[in-house]
This record gives sequence, C-alpha cells and structure tokens, in this order.
Amino acid sequence: MFSLLKPKPPLDQDQMDWADRSFQRLGTVLGAHRLLDATVMLPTQECFPDPYDKSEKSLRRMVDRVAEAMMVDPTCIDVELFSSDYDVARMLIPHSSGRDTAPGGLYFHAPEERQRIAVNASQLNEPIALVAVIAHEIGHVILLRPAHIQGDEPDMEPLNDLLTIFLGFGVFTANAAFRFSQYTNNQTQGWSTRRLGYLSEPMLGYALARFAYERGEAKPGWGSFVSGNIAPYMKRSLAWLSHAQASRLYS
Repeated sequence: MFSLLKPKPPLDQDQMDWADRSFQRLGTVLGAHRLLDATVMLPTQECFPDPYDKSEKSLRRMVDRVAEAMMVDPTCIDVELFSSDYDVARMLIPHSSGRDTAPGGLYFHAPEERQRIAVNASQLNEPIALVAVIAHEIGHVILLRPAHIQGDEPDMEPLNDLLTIFLGFGVFTANAAFRFSQYTNNQTQGWSTRRLGYLSEPMLGYALARFAYERGEAKPGWGSFVSGNIAPYMKRSLAWLSHAQASRLYS
C-alpha cells in the first residue's frame, strides 16, 4: 500500500522560527490588523492607475501611492533622483564599503531632518523593480524613524524586507529580489543591483505563504503574480502550513 507523501517546508526549523517571530514582532509594533487588512498591491492598473512615463513627476506619484498604501504620509517624505554613476553614488553613501555598483535606492536616517529617500535614475526604466525599491525605503521610514527597531540590529535589513510582505507589497519584493542586494550604515540604507536580497527565494516563498495563511487565503488569487522560482516555494509552504495545521501567529 502506498501512502501519500506529506508536504515539506522549503526551510529548516530555525529559518521558519525566525520568519514567524519576525511576523509576530511586526504585529506587535504595528498591529496585526496591518497584515490582516492589507491591500495586496499588484502590478495592475487598479493598484497603480496613474500614468507612468519615467519622469520625476511620475516617480513622485508612485512614491505617494506606495506611501499611502503603507499608511505613511507622503508629504513628509522628500524624494530625489541620483545618477547611476558610481562616483556620484560614493559621494551619496558614507562608508560605501568599496561596493562596485550604484545602489537602487537610499533612505537617509537623520532624526533632526525631514525624511528623505533617493532613487537611482536607472530604476525608472523598470516600474516593478522601482515599486520594490520605494516600498523597501519607505519600510525604513516606518521602522527606523519612530525607532521601532535600531539601525544597527543584525537582522534589520531582512526584517525590513519582511515588512514589505507584511504590508502587502510581497509580490513586488519577491519578483524584484534577484536584482538587488542591500547594505546599511548608521545613517543610510539602500539596495545595490547585483545579488539577491537578504531574504532567500525559499524564505520569500515561505513569507508569502505565511502572509496568505494568516489571512485565511488557501489559494490566494494574487499568487499567480508571483514569478520565477519563488512561486513553487510559496505553493510548497502553503501546502505544508495547511497540512500541519500550523498555529496562527495572531490569535
């Protein structure tokens, strides 16, 4: 007699525990309702109805729309572009650690100043990646400005990645992840444009699945927008969470 194979998660227990603890932490500091009631943002006309022509004006409109979806007042954020030229990037990034690529986005963390994010002009050519960059930088505004977390915490960047999923921008974060790596110092956080982000593809898949599971979405319609290798990791994680009848993080 043959027995059905039980689904297995794509991560080891320590990795899943980190993701679950981090989701719980975000729920504690921001409120679980932010995940449960989040509008899942997709690369559709419905979510992004504004015309986009790669101009600074359209960039500003996109920042405003992403900020509003993440419940941040966009009028409190200054936005600027910088060149992809590496010499310019080095001037913008203190202690750039000798990186050989310009960052995709920057957040300037100075409590006495207005909140400011900068976007690499090259990202204007890729709207989906651009949304991911903006959501990531606004995530820093949410977590660092009110000091929900400290900039020098060892898992600050992975937690910030997870925040974008927590607030409904997981499709963009997952689909753009292969384009970016991240770095941080005391004043500035940003993404560069070569390696994977701090969350691996299996972790992104599990995080998206946990997001859906917490919301009671056994087969989320938005899952069809998740591309590449992350989609099967998400499907596998959802199958495991459902089969194992995993505990809900927010009860």
